[in-house]
Amino acid sequence: MTDKFSFQVNATDGAARSGIISTPRGQVRTPAFMPVGTAATVKAMLPGSVRETGADILLGNTYHLMLRPTAERIAALGGLHRFMNWDGPILTDSGGFQVMSLASLRKLTEEGVTFASHIDGSKHMLSPERSMEIQRLLGSDIVMCFDECPALPADEAEVKRATDLSMRWAQRSRDAFGDRPGHALFGIMQGGVTPELRAASAEKLVEIGFDGYAVGGLAVGEGQEAMFGVLDYAPGLLPADKPRYLMGVGKPDDIVGAVQRGIDMMDCVLPSRSGRTGQAWTARGQVNLRNARHKDDPRPLEEGCTCPACRGYSRAYLHHVVKSDEIIASMLLTWHNLHYYQVLMQDLRDAIAAGALDAFVVQFHAQRAAGDIEPL
Repeated sequence: MTDKFSFQVNATDGAARSGIISTPRGQVRTPAFMPVGTAATVKAMLPGSVRETGADILLGNTYHLMLRPTAERIAALGGLHRFMNWDGPILTDSGGFQVMSLASLRKLTEEGVTFASHIDGSKHMLSPERSMEIQRLLGSDIVMCFDECPALPADEAEVKRATDLSMRWAQRSRDAFGDRPGHALFGIMQGGVTPELRAASAEKLVEIGFDGYAVGGLAVGEGQEAMFGVLDYAPGLLPADKPRYLMGVGKPDDIVGAVQRGIDMMDCVLPSRSGRTGQAWTARGQVNLRNARHKDDPRPLEEGCTCPACRGYSRAYLHHVVKSDEIIASMLLTWHNLHYYQVLMQDLRDAIAAGALDAFVVQFHAQRAAGDIEPL
């Protein structure tokens, strides 16, 4: 264990890297996928079960936790780790994205954003300083600076305005974060799909100085081709000795493409949300357990998978509990999806370490192209 935050790259293959993020609460193997525990829980999962899937780190959501049960209450109860019974590292987002996407009656100023809660309409204010205070109260290991994330596509002038504001907020976040040994603050690059704006944003963030850097403002409607277009150059604008985090991504092929382009960390609600809607992610693509083709199928969801859903239950059973809206359906499919994502991350780490990433990517896409197993 360590009393400091650090990052070490152990292997590279092209732009891809594998390494270790060290925190006082444990190590994070990179490339890493972070399950999303929005409201201090990964839905349908126990913390120990999440750990069993191979997850080293979770993501918590500042916006949701500040509204309910409040950061002050969580702090009084011993902090987020104790509150949710997770003893590993936690990254908390800044709350900015949810303010823009979920809250109503927003008013954006240089100071911050005032908004009405999506829960009860109560009025709140988020600023860089308040975001840092909330994340300090939560006790997260990795803190994200407060930024504005415009949806894409957007007018370039609007993207520039938001990027410039985000960089001013990044400086205020850095100032408010202060000196917190063992805790890390990540800056967030903005700039839409414009290389000049991305470069200017990266330059400003590096000037301010952060423990890690996120590529923000993607997976917000621009499509995979445009996202990969940005990732072809954006990670290289950031310091090579710091973690690079792609926020809100994504589908398995998004993850593989991002890792190829130098991304170290990702998060997404997709595997858990899909599990609650009868969707499973496998090496052969997505499987909809609601489909009648599965109702008499005694085979496991994915041959060779060691998760509880595949070890103990048939496709016919999973189809039945999904169609019946049984709680166990969400539990089993969420576990499977998170397990699949973590297996994918380990496969990527192994391929990078072996210098065999290109071959792995070819096989990955070939399996997906083959599609799900044939019906009986």
